[in-house]
Amino acid sequence: MNPSTSALLTDLYELTMAQAYLEQGMTGPAVFEFFVRKLPANRNFLVAAGLEQVLSYLADLHVTQEELVWLERSGRFGSGFLRDMETLRFTGDVDAMSEGTVFFPHEPILRVTAPLPQAQLVESRVMNLLNFQTMVASKAARSVLVAGGKPLIDFGLRRAHGAEAGLLAARASYLSGFAGTATVLAGKVFGIPLYGTMAHSFVQAHEDECLAFEHFAKAHPENVVLLIDTYDTEAAAQKVVWLAPKLTARGMSVKGVRLDSGDLADHARRVRRILDEGGLSQTEILASGNLDEYRLRDLVNNDAPIDSFAVGTAMTTSSDAPSLDCAYKLQEYAGRPTRKRSEGKATWPGRKQAYRYYTADARLSHDIVTTDRDRRPGEPLLRSVMKEGRRLELAPDLSETRQYAAAQLRQLPESLRALEIGPSYDVQISQDLQSLAQEVDRSL
Repeated sequence: MNPSTSALLTDLYELTMAQAYLEQGMTGPAVFEFFVRKLPANRNFLVAAGLEQVLSYLADLHVTQEELVWLERSGRFGSGFLRDMETLRFTGDVDAMSEGTVFFPHEPILRVTAPLPQAQLVESRVMNLLNFQTMVASKAARSVLVAGGKPLIDFGLRRAHGAEAGLLAARASYLSGFAGTATVLAGKVFGIPLYGTMAHSFVQAHEDECLAFEHFAKAHPENVVLLIDTYDTEAAAQKVVWLAPKLTARGMSVKGVRLDSGDLADHARRVRRILDEGGLSQTEILASGNLDEYRLRDLVNNDAPIDSFAVGTAMTTSSDAPSLDCAYKLQEYAGRPTRKRSEGKATWPGRKQAYRYYTADARLSHDIVTTDRDRRPGEPLLRSVMKEGRRLELAPDLSETRQYAAAQLRQLPESLRALEIGPSYDVQISQDLQSLAQEVDRSL
């Protein structure tokens, strides 16, 4: 059994509610919407990601015989519920923003319309998939915006919170504009370009640093990228210069060197000078080591001679904003709009659509969130992606989604592109939606 695809990868109350719904015959159409209540303290925007995994999960939703046996032995569920679970399939509809779409609080990112037990049961996994990839894609986009066009590589698997997190972080960061990843399985599963060099252990395993470089070059003649900060960074750069002619005689060239510690800007300048004076002006410098968007910005703004960057822990864990204030809430049941009115967590009722408007120079101007019956002239952000449990189109190639995300980032106004918090983006709640909320409140 693959735990990541199991219908039991959910919270217990999803199952207990589903049983109660089924016992009472409450199987009418329910509308749930996923949205973010507010931006993290240091974000100007978010990037939607995770839709493909949600659709795959819904399309394959079922309970295995092994899981049914376990549910029965748990003693929590009746025989009628277990019979319903035996034939469980997702038969609903999904409307969603395209992956890579820039979005803001109160805007529905995804809408599920399905029989109430189904729509309820999938809540936890849908939130889990959308929350994580959106969080990482949004963090990665910030690095892309400050990198000045220099390639960024995901090095975060070893610090990720589990195997699936590492794999999906590679996907989310590539979607947002990273050049590739060191995570090999992400190359196989998603077709993401792979990058890698060597670890300090490889150098330490050799009695001589120069011999380590030579052995690595011999093993990987097409990808001679050498880690030079195990002992003395500048001394290692001199060894690379000494070794280069020997490699050239064998038809190999030093593609790059990697810096992973210390004052990266200062080391990069010293190493660049050593390489240039040694005739290795074409050898690039890759920098890694606890990088985030703030350090990237400083290195780029200070003209550090670094050609590419590897970003790991901070991006994969979204360390400064490790969670989103997101929700998946019931907005309509059996044709009746519903609304949560809890203090600080009130929702807007009914099926909604978000419309986007642009300035004359094609930058984002403002969005309007309204009911789906209130047609607007702007660009509708939600589109139909699944009907009656079937996808309406093939999954787009990840490279296409990446291009779309890049176009979205280009449309951000300057005030939202900065790392510092700027003026809040204008998301308007339509009069039609406000009136619907008032109607629901009166009915309560």
